[in-house]
Amino acid sequence: MPELAAHVRDVPVNQIREITEAAWATPGAIVLSIGEPGFALPRHILDAGIACLDRDETNYTPNAGIPALREAFAARFREQQQVQIGAERVYVVDGAQQGLHFAMSLLLSPGDEILIPNPGYPTFAMTSRLLHAVPVQYPLYPGNDFQPHIEDIEALITPRTKVLMLNSPSNPLGAVLSGESTRQLVELAVRHDLWIISDECYEAFTFDVPHVSPARFDSEVPGEARVFTSLTLSKTYGLTGLRIGALICPPGMEQKMNNVMEAIVSCVASPSQYAALAALTGPQDYVSSAREHYRGNRDVASSVLEAKGIPFLGAQGAFYLWADVSHVSGGDVRTWVRKFLAESGVSFAPGTAFGSIGEGWIRIALCGSQQDLLDGVSRLPAKA
Repeated sequence: MPELAAHVRDVPVNQIREITEAAWATPGAIVLSIGEPGFALPRHILDAGIACLDRDETNYTPNAGIPALREAFAARFREQQQVQIGAERVYVVDGAQQGLHFAMSLLLSPGDEILIPNPGYPTFAMTSRLLHAVPVQYPLYPGNDFQPHIEDIEALITPRTKVLMLNSPSNPLGAVLSGESTRQLVELAVRHDLWIISDECYEAFTFDVPHVSPARFDSEVPGEARVFTSLTLSKTYGLTGLRIGALICPPGMEQKMNNVMEAIVSCVASPSQYAALAALTGPQDYVSSAREHYRGNRDVASSVLEAKGIPFLGAQGAFYLWADVSHVSGGDVRTWVRKFLAESGVSFAPGTAFGSIGEGWIRIALCGSQQDLLDGVSRLPAKA
């Protein structure tokens, strides 16, 4: 039979899924390797999706989404980030991952380079490779609390560099970029005429620090603006299976966005859009309750790690802890997490799923029950 395309043959295994699927196949396992909110959806969100089906509103929607939902996303962004965007710049997408693919499809030609964080979410590299682009990793070092150095990023820029990928709050790190760092990164992009794709999946969950979007520092002039903002309701409202998010584009790109959206997915399913509209415009109790749950889990797990002498990065956002298990992982944390699952019945995501700097580290998901989290983290070997 004919061969698959070379860029598909070379797509690596997602190590997060690898360990999680092994855990799902292990009876009684405590699964702390995947970020899946565990709360029941509020009834008004479910009812909105069901009502859409009941009235048989199941035809195509506009490429960019139903107008009321686009305005709801825009209104939320205006309120939280003080960026004066209109609904015409908001494109409803089939989850954040499709939004990232959408943005990269607009910006990357074969051979172009995209700067991605290391450690960083694995699909940043996977998606760019599928588009025949070249991911170039910029380092986030433990010695700098996994925050970027402008000089490290600038040293990697070449004539082929087209996009700078940012992710705050960070998956896997739980790190949050300060407003000043964010401003400097936008200024770097301006100096080198780069696009920015800002993955803000976890923007609703920060702890005692603000989330500052790069869009705050972007130009409002068509032709000079450069920030694409990727949002999702998967984490904010626990709508992972409804596949719903938004991509906010710079001004003046509306027709190009429509053309590319048509070629990728045409439009998002209408029941998901109406459920999303109810989520954004209805009671926000789910979000505040989830934030406090994640904060409480962070604090409890941090106390256990401290008592065991295990170094970790104090999470300022998202719902993960990033912990150093190099005292037991033997230089191969991917193999160690499989062994630990087999021996202890607990799964963590290996740090190497997120880049080479993740060797010796694990990502601990904080989004499940506190008891499972305590049981799981308590089984980690203490550092002598």
